[in-house]
Amino acid sequence: MTVPIQLDPSAARPVPQQPRAQGSLSVSSKARAEMSVLDDMHQRGSYKLLFPRRNGSALEAVVINTAGGVTGGDRYQLTAHAGANTQLILTTQAAERAYRAQAGEVGQVTNTLSAGSHAALHWMPQETILFDNCALDRTLSVDLDTTATALICETLVFGRMAMGEVLNSAVLRDRITVRRAGVPVFLDALHLSGDVASHLADPAVAAGAGALATVVYTAPDAQTHLQPIRDSLGPQAGVSLLGPDLLVIRALAHDSFVLRGTLVPLLKRLSGAPVPRPWMI
Repeated sequence: MTVPIQLDPSAARPVPQQPRAQGSLSVSSKARAEMSVLDDMHQRGSYKLLFPRRNGSALEAVVINTAGGVTGGDRYQLTAHAGANTQLILTTQAAERAYRAQAGEVGQVTNTLSAGSHAALHWMPQETILFDNCALDRTLSVDLDTTATALICETLVFGRMAMGEVLNSAVLRDRITVRRAGVPVFLDALHLSGDVASHLADPAVAAGAGALATVVYTAPDAQTHLQPIRDSLGPQAGVSLLGPDLLVIRALAHDSFVLRGTLVPLLKRLSGAPVPRPWMI
């Protein structure tokens, strides 16, 4: 008697290739009658730009990811230039989300920024939230003229605490490079993989913190902000003056809500203006 072999159809079926999102943006500003105005813009795919009603002379641009997040295989690129004597502020409509990725697939986000003579560049996206089993490779490269200034803020959230999310498995490669006149003045790299929650729980690493922010401020008045900021920070944050015009702040917090309580006053102080309106919506 022959007994037929029962095969699990799902085991024999290869994982289908999922559709992937792609998007690219380029934007630049120029000076006109003491105002910063749009010089050039190009957008493609799942990346869009909006320009809110201005409250001052700066040009503010809001990046929107119409795909709703980043997953393995997605590709996003942004290029922005603050032209001479302009102020360009870049933020995002909402927090970015790095979702679960299929095995062997990594989402890539590449941001390339620059600022010309006597320009001011503010890069202040809202948080990037990492979900369990995400895989994200992100690069931020900033090139400044010798007379340009910059305020850069990047925030990572390691799962939403209020939702009980835990990063039992995730991959993150995150790099920030700031150059002045072609010379690197700030290099930072973060690589997390595997059981991220257990790694962050180590008292010598993050002591269980669920959110991390890095703020880089490069301007002639950087030194004047050092002591006031140091006095305002709690035990999970620190500030260092890496050069006469380079201030770096690193802050940890239990969750993103607590971290914002630290970040918003800092960004207001360093920018001399309220945080971009999408932060408050």
